[in-house]
Amino acid sequence: MKDNKKSVLIAPSLMAANMLSLKDEVKAVEIAGADWLHLDIMDGHFVPNLTFGPDIIKQLRAVSSLPFDVHLMVEPVELCIDLYQKAGADHITIHAEATSDLKKNLENIRNLGCKAGVSLKPETPVDRIIETLNIIDLVLVMSVNPGFYGQAFIPSTLEKISQLKKLREEKKLDFLIVVDGGINVQNSSAIIKAGADVMVAGNSVFKQQNYQQAIYDLRN
Repeated sequence: MKDNKKSVLIAPSLMAANMLSLKDEVKAVEIAGADWLHLDIMDGHFVPNLTFGPDIIKQLRAVSSLPFDVHLMVEPVELCIDLYQKAGADHITIHAEATSDLKKNLENIRNLGCKAGVSLKPETPVDRIIETLNIIDLVLVMSVNPGFYGQAFIPSTLEKISQLKKLREEKKLDFLIVVDGGINVQNSSAIIKAGADVMVAGNSVFKQQNYQQAIYDLRN
């Protein structure tokens, strides 16, 4: 899945978009050069916030060809995987902290035809997911505490990114390292240098006047 010759991918986070104009926002970032669309699903239980559900994703699927990167911040996650696959998810990422059988759920995601991802809260060590690295397509490193956008990047997560990159090289694996939270033009270079393949960007894209320039600046 990883291509070392390709620049870092940018996945605008829909949570930071104008909710009154979702269709237009999705089209705009696609035209601006976004690689993925990141969709945060929150249940008010695993995290203290609510976002949107599969019906919104299904409707947006009809207007965009971008890969839909669905991040499930829900518990129990087992009840939701099938719903989001049917709604049009291309990637489904679940939290290691939200299930008692992480491997089984990741295998289920793959069996449904989606890319399988596992996410870690800032305080959760990489050791928690070592045994699943050979069956996943991506690791989502949370660089803020999940639940709200607009938080500041937690610098200590750079070490976690570097650790995952080293493990991938040592074990000759092929998962992508995705980083989500507090990313902006001031810290994006350090995040890329640490080993990120994909950067999820909320305010640093959707709160800017020129989406194309914003995406370009994050990559460079």
